[in-house]
This record gives sequence, structure tokens and C-alpha cells, in this order.
Amino acid sequence: MVPAVLGASVLWSWNIPRAVKYREINKITGLKGTAVNVQTMVYGNMGETSGTGVCFTRNPANGTAELFGEFLINAQGEDVVAGIRTPMPIKLMADVMPPIYAELVANTTMLEKHMKDMQDVEFTVQEGRLFMLQCRNGKRTGTAALRIALELEAEGLITKDEAVLMVEPRHLDQLLHPQFQDEKKYAKDVITRGLAASPGAAVGRLVFSADEAEEWKARGERVILCRHETSPEDVGGMHVAEGILTCRGGMTSHAAVVARGWGKPCVCGCEQLHIDLKSKTLTFELHGKEVQLHEGDWVSLNGTTGEVINGAQPLKKPEVTGGDLGKFMAWVDKARRLRVLTNVDTPEDAAIARTNGAQGIGLCRTEHMFFSTHERIAAMRRMIAEEELESSHKMEALETLKAFQRDDFEGIFKAMDGLPVTIRLLDPPLHEFLPQEGPAMEALCKQLAAELNASVERVEARLNGLREVNPMMGLRGCRLGIVHPEITDMQAVAIFEAATKVMAAGGKVHPHIMVPLVATIDEMDHQLNVIHAAAKRVADASGKKVPYKVGTMIEVPRAALQAGHLAERAEFFSFGTNDLTQMTFGISRDDAQAKFLTTYTRNGILQTDPFDTLDIVGVGEMVKIAVERGRATKPNLELGICGEHGGDPTSIAFFNKVGLDYVSCSPLRVPIARLAAAQAAIKAGKAK
Repeated sequence: MVPAVLGASVLWSWNIPRAVKYREINKITGLKGTAVNVQTMVYGNMGETSGTGVCFTRNPANGTAELFGEFLINAQGEDVVAGIRTPMPIKLMADVMPPIYAELVANTTMLEKHMKDMQDVEFTVQEGRLFMLQCRNGKRTGTAALRIALELEAEGLITKDEAVLMVEPRHLDQLLHPQFQDEKKYAKDVITRGLAASPGAAVGRLVFSADEAEEWKARGERVILCRHETSPEDVGGMHVAEGILTCRGGMTSHAAVVARGWGKPCVCGCEQLHIDLKSKTLTFELHGKEVQLHEGDWVSLNGTTGEVINGAQPLKKPEVTGGDLGKFMAWVDKARRLRVLTNVDTPEDAAIARTNGAQGIGLCRTEHMFFSTHERIAAMRRMIAEEELESSHKMEALETLKAFQRDDFEGIFKAMDGLPVTIRLLDPPLHEFLPQEGPAMEALCKQLAAELNASVERVEARLNGLREVNPMMGLRGCRLGIVHPEITDMQAVAIFEAATKVMAAGGKVHPHIMVPLVATIDEMDHQLNVIHAAAKRVADASGKKVPYKVGTMIEVPRAALQAGHLAERAEFFSFGTNDLTQMTFGISRDDAQAKFLTTYTRNGILQTDPFDTLDIVGVGEMVKIAVERGRATKPNLELGICGEHGGDPTSIAFFNKVGLDYVSCSPLRVPIARLAAAQAAIKAGKAK
């Protein structure tokens, strides 16, 4: 009866809250249940000649080649792992049970050589006889993973390719982001847990608006920006913040995407938190009591685990030397086929990406450039108002914006030093550059009315008329450039003038201009005509011809289906898998996570969040169709991906399989993408 009862207990434990939570955290989906293995017991609690222990063949924290673990005399295994008694370091076993220790060392050495990896071993000693209960590949930190891979290769146990496969992408994540000194010490101060949207550790003073973030930063303070959700209007505050915290939004929400692009820790979707903007307070329940934090209070974020922590927790820098990582990444680069580019919007981020091994820029989002300063967003809003009011000063506003863009592009071209730079023309709807309805919008309308000699009512009516019921499918992307071709012309001229200036100084440039949201060949033709005309005017004026390519984003299903025709005009395709996923599934990437996606993945309706890992059988099929039809028309068509999936290892394996030329991701995910691309190539080679 006892084995049957124990077996039933194990089976019932499958759906207890902590088991469900564990599977959610580790993205374990699609399983129907667990299994029970019943076997004869041995006993470590039969006196002083008995005992039990757990050990690793190498130190799982730092990778040192030594037996690492703990044991207890006259005890069972549960006593070691449950903390009922204080165990002893495994090395002391050499004094207490010398023959048994020598046998344990011999066994673990043999196991590691046979398994060709660091082993996690459990053992029991019953009345002077050693029993090896189980072994498995041991879990380890990023520091340990790198060292173990390098040393096992040096010892001749594994090849360089096997070493590359041994280090997981999450290990590199740990190595490349700041971390807390001791996560156990702050456990009592954890306020809540949200979505681990962007890894790393951040500490700062709590603020509730982008303007406040910039004000506190100007005073020399580190800040954590806390919002219900972020929008492009918050980019200035997000840029100066150490980390970003939101009450709503999923893994591909605005906050998550921008934070990853900038390498900033971010925790999203903390619905337990309540913000009161009037009193500037954050309310939550902690240990059964309601607690409030105020503007200026210290808060810490763990973007790797999704934890929000009260107080300023101490940080530490990565401990791995550049030499070890550099050696390992050289093996990685030799093994991979896919090129790895980056998604950046500033010269500073471009420099970081190059340091991390980026081979060019796969996505430069020009709209982000307009939010970097108050002067720029003011110029953008004036241009929008003049467009809507058909003001005679429209060209003046466009010239102001062109100057800003030209300076940015020049800096990016210099930073990339001849590597390809893919610049996406303006993509979001114009209303995203305006304040939300309320006092800020009223003040802007009064200001613009005075500047443009128009009535406040007329300005307000025209600007409010920009708002749409479904803006993600409205006047944006190439549609915006077709309705307002002068905006496309302004951006194209800025690109070509910046490139000409860099070339005149002896630099090399390779701009790739990307037209967003194209669905028809006529849309592509319209924008191509504007771009080519701009290139000719700049070349005629400067006497220098800039080498450039024009391509499009494949982000609507019709574009994927019509890829063969679009390839007649486009010189490259870049898959915008965020929008392609949204439009193929017909679900909102900003709302779905909070509303139903968690339920879907928990219940196995979807195996993974499709905005996190590419839906290979559905959205992936669209990608395959576009690849096949595009290359049938133009065999040398350059193909890449610049959506968030470009940094996801599982998705990268698919992109390698279907024959893309590159993936593009945020600067801090570049090494991870390089590793994932190498692992995909090695596994594909083994499969063949």
C-alpha cells in the first residue's frame, strides 16, 4: 500500500499551485502529466556507518573543477535538501569515510567522462556500502557554464561544436546584464512578480511620468519609471530610466520592446500594483497588509525573474573575463551561417551593438529619434499640425526634422563604419506623437494655434481627427508616406545627405531603405519613385552617388502571399514578425497577454506565447511562402527578420532552416542570437 499511496501523491502533486507556477516560469507546456518510478530503497539513517549526500562534479556557481556538494551522517536524502539538518561539505567525507569518499570520487569522475558534462549526483551510504542513486547534467550559472565548456574542450572530452551546444542562451543573458549580489537576501522585500520582459537588475527612485524621470535624472538621480503602460510619448523618460515597470502589457508591449532594444531591465503586467497619479503613490499588498510607496522611494527590478523589490538592492558586475567570452564567441561565429544584425536608433546604441558583435543594423526605427528631446517632439508636432492645416510653413517644419534626422543618420553611419544600415521609414500613425487627451493636449493645441495663426478649436478638431478606432491597421507605414509623400521625401533626403557627408570624409556607407507595411506592388512603386527622386536630387547637388538598396518589411499576410511580385521591385525583405503574428492570428499583441494568452498557454491551447516564440506552423508558414516565392522571382534576394523573434533561440533555429540570411535583434541580445544561430547550424549539420 505504501508505494501506491506515495505514487498517488506524486501524481496529485502535478497540479498543485507551485508545480503549475514552475511550469509557467520555465515555459514547460504540452505535457499531459507526470510519471512515477517505484524502486527498492536503501537507507542512510542506519547509524554512523551510513549517510547520504548530493554533489556536483564541478562547482555549479563558478565552474571550478572540484567535487562540490554536501553530505550527512546517519540521514536520509530529504534531510539534506529540506534543510532539516545542517549538512557538511563533501570534502570532509574524506576524513569521516575515507574509502567511501575515494569510491565516490572514482565514480563521479567516470560518470563525467562518460556523460561528457558536469554531473549532479545523489548517493546513499548504507552500513558502509555506497549506492549511486542517480545522475543528471547539473544546472549551473552562466559563469560556470562558460568555464565548464572551455575546460571540457581543453581536456579533450568534447569538441568545440559540442562546447558551443553546452552553453545555453540564458547563460549568456546572465553574463551580459548587471545582476544583484544575492537574490536570496531580498526575498522578504519582494513586492510582486510580473513578466520578465527584459533581463538584468535595476535600482532607482520611483517616478510615475516620463517628464519626472527626466527631471530626477537631471538632478543626478537614478530612476525607475513606473507606468500603467508606456507609449512612444514616454520614450524620453524610458531612455533615462534605469529600469521600467508597468501594470499592464505583455512581452511585446511597447515597454518590453523598447526596454530590450536599449538593454534596460523591464517588468511588465504587474496587475497587483495600483498607481495614483494625483498623489504619486504606488499601492500594493505585502504580507497581508496594504503598503504604499511614494515618488522618490527606492525600488529595485529583477528583469530576469520578473521580481519587483522594495528598497535599493546592491548590484554586481559580470564576473567573466573578456578573454574567456571572446574565445568562446570565436567558436560560435565559426559555426554559424546566419549573420546577426541589430535593432538600434542612436549612434550610442550602434556602438554597443558593434562591441557585441553585430554585423550591421537590421532595423533603425526613425520614429524613436523624434522622441529623444523636447525640441524634436515639438518640431514633429508642429509638422503634424501644419500637415493637417495645410499651413504655408509646412516645409519649414520638415526642414527642421530633416536636420535632426540627417545628424542622427550621419552618427549611425560613422558608428557602423561601412556595415549595412537598414532604416525603416516612418511607421506609426501620427496621433502617437501627440499627448493623450487631457491638459497636455489642451496646452499643445493652444500653443500650436498661436504659432500657426489658427483657432484653438480648428487645431483641436484636426489633431483629434487623427485618432483612429484601430490605429495599428490604419494610416501608418507606407500608407502614411503615400498620403504625405513629403514625409518620405524628407526622410530619404536626410539619409542620402548624411551618407554623402560621411563619404566626403572618407567613410563607407551602405544604407538600406525599408518601406513598412507594404501589401501591394503599387504601394511599393509609389514609395520607390519618391525615394529614387530624392536620391537623384542629392546626387545632382553633391556630385556623389550614394550606393543604396530599397526593400520592404513583410508584416501583413497579403505581402507574404504576394512576395513573388514584390520581389520584382524590392531588393530585400525583412520580416516584421511582431505585426505578422498579430495580423495572422487576428489578436492584439498589447492586450492578448493580460486577457487570455496566459490561460491559453497554461491549458495547452497554445504551446507558447506566439509573440515570444514564433508560431512555426502558422506564421512560420507565411515566412516560408514569402521566402520561396520571393527567391523564385529573385534568387539572390536578401532575406532577414527584424521582429522580436530575431532574438529568440527557438525562432532563430527556424529562420536558419528556411534559409534567411540574417536575424536582427536588440544590442544586448546580439551575443545570444549569435550563439543561437551557431547552435541551429550545428544541429542542422548533425541532422543531415
